[in-house]
Order: sequence, then structure tokens, then C-alpha cells
Amino acid sequence: MQLGFNVIGAFMTNWDLTNETGHCMADHDREDARFVCDKLNIPFNEVNFVKEYWNDVFSQFLQGYENGATPNPDVLCNKYIKFGYFFDYATQQLGGDAVATGHYARNSAGTFLEHVNEVEDVQLLRSVDRVKDQTLFLAQISQHSLRRTMFPVGDLVKSVVKEMALTADLEKIVKKKEYLPPAPGDFIDVETGNVVGKHKGVHYWTVGQRANIGGLHKAYFIADCRPHTRQVIVAQGTNHPALFAQSMTTDRPHWIHRKPAQLSPQSDNECLFKFQHAHDLSHCCIHEMDTGHLQVTLEQPLRALTAGQYAVFYDGEQCLGSACIQRPGSSLYHLGLAEDDKLQHTS
Repeated sequence: MQLGFNVIGAFMTNWDLTNETGHCMADHDREDARFVCDKLNIPFNEVNFVKEYWNDVFSQFLQGYENGATPNPDVLCNKYIKFGYFFDYATQQLGGDAVATGHYARNSAGTFLEHVNEVEDVQLLRSVDRVKDQTLFLAQISQHSLRRTMFPVGDLVKSVVKEMALTADLEKIVKKKEYLPPAPGDFIDVETGNVVGKHKGVHYWTVGQRANIGGLHKAYFIADCRPHTRQVIVAQGTNHPALFAQSMTTDRPHWIHRKPAQLSPQSDNECLFKFQHAHDLSHCCIHEMDTGHLQVTLEQPLRALTAGQYAVFYDGEQCLGSACIQRPGSSLYHLGLAEDDKLQHTS
């Protein structure tokens, strides 16, 4: 508004908990959104995408868990809802020229798209605040949507954003697996093959998580989930080599700007990688298979590489794109690599 933009507020509802709790949890978010619009003296609009969220996000989320994967609903929601249905609603029905979002990320066309042109594609860049950077969750965004998306806080650290909110008198703002039925099975020790406990369903567990197994002196952690046999493979100790892998296979990647020029079945591409928000970037080598899927080899092994999560690729500041992890490579344990040889960097 201070820059002369005509700003319209829009709130979307993606989930309805009314039937489960007796009241709608989205009411609090709606009140906050309306409060901000009133403070800024801008129109407030509301749109409901509960049906779309169920069909395009939550159904995939449940299917992934049933198949032993751990999907990332935030990536799916951004892809299909926020930068799909909501983007179309904001630009077509509300007549907006662009969408401004609070994600910590940057657009190569500028904070307010001041450098955008019809000839050049735009790039998704990491935010100035490295701790809050959210490009991992935006790594499936389309070029079409990114060209008309502003990230006003991408050049700021969160402490400055909070100060700006307080200055604007917005101090009020500054502060799902149960849908799958139980499917009991066994916890299996990765080393002995023995049953060490019982669980209520593979879909309740994810790789790297501590297993709640009573009566044992040492802590076990999830190394693998096998939905077809209802077995959850566990390993003793948080740094057991069965929890670490150095490669993975993904599905076909989504490149935000363009496919890396040197990437082909005949030529590999070196870049940076992460699959969890809190992780630092790691060096990797990407090989494109004849199917279009990717084989990713990491410079160092990482803990809890998980099917269903997104492998996100970077070149310096630029987020190149992402691909869903189909399956991690063999663990260090199954490769016969000693824990103290390969995992010194994790201690």
C-alpha cells in the first residue's frame, strides 16, 4: 500500500474440523485475517477450498501413508491449492495482477516484481533469513504462478517483520493420520530379524522416528516401513547405520526455471540438496535416467531419507526445483559400511 498498490485481502479455508470437534478451527485464522484487513482498511474476501484440498492433497497424503511413505502435505498444498486454485481465484475472480504471500522466499524478478518482463523466466530464490527460508515448501510451484507472485518478507529477517507488524498495530498477529484404520504388525530388529514389539499400523511411523516399544533397555528408531507385510524395521540407537543412506531414486522432477543444461542420461549435474526444512544444504550429484526419473547421490550420507518427501535442488541462491523421493538407496548398514567410518560428521 505504501508503494501505491491497490491491495485486496483474501482468506482461504482448506480444512473443516466442525464435524470432529464441534467448532471450526479455521474461525480463529479467519478472525485474524479480518482483523488485519480492518487495520489496513482493505477489502476482506473469503474462499473455500475444502473439497479441493481433500481431493488433491489429503487423499494423496493418506495414500502415501498407506504405502509406507511419508508425504509432505505443505509441498502439495502449495502446489495444488495456494499456487493453483487460490492463485486462479485471486487473479481471475478478484482481478489481481499479482499475489503477495508471507512465505520466506524471493523472486528473481524483484520483491515487488519490478524486474519482470515477458521474455525471461523468473527464478525462485532463497530468503535472506536462512533459518526461516521456505523455498523447500515452494519447490513445486509453477513458472506461471511464480511470475506473478510477490514475497514481501523475503528480503527481511523475521525479527524485522515482527517489528513492522507491531508498528502497524498488528500485535495480535505477532503471537491427521487418524483417518486411517489400525493395521497391527510387528517391530523387527534390523540386525537379528527378531520381533521386538507390536505396533498399531505402519502409517503411524516414519523413518528416523523413535519407536515406542515398552520393556526395552535401549531406544529403537525406525529404519524402514513395509506396508505389505505390516512390518516396521527398527534399529538400536539414533546413529545406527541402518538409519543413514547416501543415495535415492525420485520420480520425474519439476524444474521451476528450466532443466539444468548439463543434465541428461549422458551427463550428470552437481548441485545442492535438502529434503527437510531444518537441514543445511548438502552437495549431491544428479543422474537423469532414461525414464526421466532421477538417481541422486549425496556427498555425505544423511539420516532418515524417506519415501514421499521431496528432494529439493539448489544452485547457490536459486531453488532449481524438486522431485518426490520414491525410495532411498541401501542403508549404510546393508552396504556393510562401519558406523564410525561414515558417520563421524554426525556426532
